Amino acid sequence: MIRFLTAGESHGNKLIGIIEGIPANLYLDIDYINKELKRRQMGFGRSHRMKIENDEVMILSGVNNNLTTGSPISISIENRGTNIELVEITKPRPGHGDLVGALKYNQKGGRNILERASARETAMRVALGSICKLLLREFNIGIYSHVINIGGVEGAINYYNGLKLEDLNQADNSSIRVVHKESEKKMIDKIEEAKEEGNSLGGTIEIIGRNIPVGLGSHINWERKLDGRLAAALMGIQGIKAVEIGLGTMAAEVKGSSFQDEIVYTTKYERKTNHAGGIEAGISNGEDIVLRATMKPIPTLRKPLETVDMVTKEKTLAQFERSDVCAVPSASIVAENMVAYIVADEILRKFGGDFMEETILNYNNYLKYLEKR
Repeated sequence: MIRFLTAGESHGNKLIGIIEGIPANLYLDIDYINKELKRRQMGFGRSHRMKIENDEVMILSGVNNNLTTGSPISISIENRGTNIELVEITKPRPGHGDLVGALKYNQKGGRNILERASARETAMRVALGSICKLLLREFNIGIYSHVINIGGVEGAINYYNGLKLEDLNQADNSSIRVVHKESEKKMIDKIEEAKEEGNSLGGTIEIIGRNIPVGLGSHINWERKLDGRLAAALMGIQGIKAVEIGLGTMAAEVKGSSFQDEIVYTTKYERKTNHAGGIEAGISNGEDIVLRATMKPIPTLRKPLETVDMVTKEKTLAQFERSDVCAVPSASIVAENMVAYIVADEILRKFGGDFMEETILNYNNYLKYLEKR
């Protein structure tokens, strides 16, 4: 079983992460991890902070000669651009954690809340999740994402509408991670419009897991269901307000005979369609895992909304902290890595192993078993 913990604040000295449960002898490609961190910082609509940060990890423990040792892996990421005067937040931003956090933790204002609630923390989740991606790579499992909606502008291509694997590989070539060029231009125009208004935009991400074997997750108890664990991992990302699996809410519009994925057998069991998104009864069925996560507009606005001053209790306007106009492309990278974490954890729950060679052997034996069914 894999578990991880992050620590650190938006304007603190460093972010710290510890991940436990990674088997020994996994090659830890530091360049790959740093590349994932760079992918998170890209995207049209990001704030000035992205220009001054250049996230890189420092390995503190659990790795020797670029190979994991089986011990907990601890890493750090330095925060840059933190030499600014931090003022207390007594005019809480609607939609942010400023007010509720200050009330819950008995704080004068929202400063200590926003420092931890900030999406800056996701840099560490990407770093730790990329270790899980490296583990999945040993099993030829890939996790991909692309943006399919920003500010109500729908992308013309998605998993159920002509998306191809090579399209996913091209997502990083887009400044907003959209695989359809005409849709990309419309979305950029929408972001520019919001920026001029002092406003912000949300959107929807599609995440796809490929070559995932049958049998991850379980129907036995609710907390072991793969779809439930994936949904929780995505909902835990800052700003995510909805998660769909497969056709998701579109399932409400069709009859069962149209929705259910008919089963065929060639050299293995397969589905004619994949409306279920690769998961049945909380268990992966061997098809692509298809997820969507919808992010709300960022609550920090250059033209702030009405709020209440926590000191005077009088009506006022919310305080402004530097912020993005749209962070949906960045959130797609976080989503990839959170999905990778859950899938990697399920791989180790099913196949075990204290070292990678043992896990791979168990995995290959399982595939041979499936060939006989």
